[in-house]
Amino acid sequence: MTSIRTQNLVLVPAGLPSLDAIVSEDWATLSRQLGGVDLADTWMHFPEAMAWMRDFLLEHPDQLGWWSFLTIHRNDHRLIGTCGFKGVPDPDGIVEIGYEIAPGYQGRGLATEVARALVDHAFAHEAVKTVQAHTLAEENASVKVLRRLNFVFAEEVVDPEDGTIWQWRLDKPA
Repeated sequence: MTSIRTQNLVLVPAGLPSLDAIVSEDWATLSRQLGGVDLADTWMHFPEAMAWMRDFLLEHPDQLGWWSFLTIHRNDHRLIGTCGFKGVPDPDGIVEIGYEIAPGYQGRGLATEVARALVDHAFAHEAVKTVQAHTLAEENASVKVLRRLNFVFAEEVVDPEDGTIWQWRLDKPA
């Protein structure tokens, strides 16, 4: 598993050792695994997702690299969020992206940089034909990020956990 580098960020694949450190809240070990980075306040909003992902990847190690990445700000040498895919491409070649940035780093274009890197990474794989994302059913920062990257609104759907959400899609260029 290789990292994804952008102008301001490094997206480091979260392997099982990193996920173990996150789930056990062993921040010193996580920092050491990531080369001694600092951890931004509230860099992660969904710890229960990390526990689920760790357990899933223990049973499906072949899917490592298609799930979570840890977002490191290069200049600050700080962990500022997570991002990744909600699994491997489905039979129709669709992958879903997700991302979160610590509040202290929002409003700087970093979420757009993360999303663009994930899209480019996905489209570099022959099996991927479409990248999709879901947002709350309201105008918000994530909607702006997706529009900047030319995602188009696909439909409004009802999620059992989140209620009404919007689905966005971006097809691979021909």
